[in-house]
Amino acid sequence: MLIPVKAFHSAKGRLAAHFDAPTRAALARTMAERVLQAAAPLPVAVVCDDPEVATWADALGALVLPEPGIGLNAAVEAGVDRLAAAGASEVLVVHGDLPLARGLAQLAGFDGMTLVPDRREDGTNVIVLTPGCGFRFAYGAGSFGRHRLEARRLGLPVRVVREPALAWDVDILDDLPAGALPGTGVLP
Repeated sequence: MLIPVKAFHSAKGRLAAHFDAPTRAALARTMAERVLQAAAPLPVAVVCDDPEVATWADALGALVLPEPGIGLNAAVEAGVDRLAAAGASEVLVVHGDLPLARGLAQLAGFDGMTLVPDRREDGTNVIVLTPGCGFRFAYGAGSFGRHRLEARRLGLPVRVVREPALAWDVDILDDLPAGALPGTGVLP
């Protein structure tokens, strides 16, 4: 499994009007840790461009794949390529801002591509693919539609999984489930 993780100190910038930088950093770290735990029993790699994130991931037993300054899409592509070079025959790309994440291993094993959209059917929270298939990542607003089109372009069978726990990502204040802020309780 590959988790792209942005520097904690600059994560969740869209919440800056509501929470200070340390609170946003703690939230980002807590959610990423939840995703990492939800990966069990799969091996986990974290692609990042920040030394603090790399230290955090290493301490939790994840393989660290540093990719400084190339942006999300290129970092994910580089991470998938590196995992393929290490022998991976399938890679789950799971974003680190899923506060309700659980059971990620259940997504493995489909002969084709699996997409898990966010609950608005706009973004793509999880992509499961075979490395080397030529897939071009296109994260950002509208990525779910672009990723479906890319799979179609490649002639890949696509399975769309609408799992509420994996569809819930955090971009704006209304996205925070009760108890998601550090110091307010355990994540749901």
